[in-house]
Amino acid sequence: MISFNDGDMTFPEEDFPAVAKAAHEVMREGVEAGIWLEGGGGFMGYSPRVVGLDGWVSDGPLTASPVHIGGFAVIQVASDEEAHRWAHKIAVACRCPQEVRKIMDDPEGDRIFLGNASL
Repeated sequence: MISFNDGDMTFPEEDFPAVAKAAHEVMREGVEAGIWLEGGGGFMGYSPRVVGLDGWVSDGPLTASPVHIGGFAVIQVASDEEAHRWAHKIAVACRCPQEVRKIMDDPEGDRIFLGNASL
């Protein structure tokens, strides 16, 4: 997962259309390359809800933090180096550094998701 924190994008408001265009170009490139799984330009505000083990819903976050995700992309690539190359493309487009995290491989989850227990 490639992400940046809310507030990291610091550029003049009039530059937003150019930044959005650049970000969408990277997204299109990722889709065409077959590596783009999901992504979003940002979350609407910061008011997460927490659902407990008993089903109770309350205001979040789970743990108070001044940092929260502003935007993200989930990609599937063969190497750390390739992930870093895509993060660089996104960093340039969004005009801010990007954080790269590996998502744990889950073969059983993949079988469930694909609906094919024989995989």
